[in-house]
Amino acid sequence: MERNFYFIGIAFFGMINGLFNQTALLFGLIHAQILAPALLFGSTGLTLMFASLMVSTATIILGGIPAAIYERFAGIKDDSTPTSLWIWLASTGVLTLPAIGNFFQFGL
Repeated sequence: MERNFYFIGIAFFGMINGLFNQTALLFGLIHAQILAPALLFGSTGLTLMFASLMVSTATIILGGIPAAIYERFAGIKDDSTPTSLWIWLASTGVLTLPAIGNFFQFGL
């Protein structure tokens, strides 16, 4: 499997979690409204999009932690191997599980 397909899958899981995970999105929305009200011109729509982007980015980062730990213990110094990319993909998939029901209910 080519490396690009791994990255597409990881980005897809991050996008699904950012758009459809209501709990994490509410958490991100509350914090974005508190921490950056003037940055987003007080617009609720912009704040919601920013919160969705924050949740998506956090999903990808948190999903990469187990892959980074594997690479550290395996002694991999160069690019990621297919095994570490599978770990990253699986981790983002597990983090996306709460949002999968909403994704299938609403569709994309």
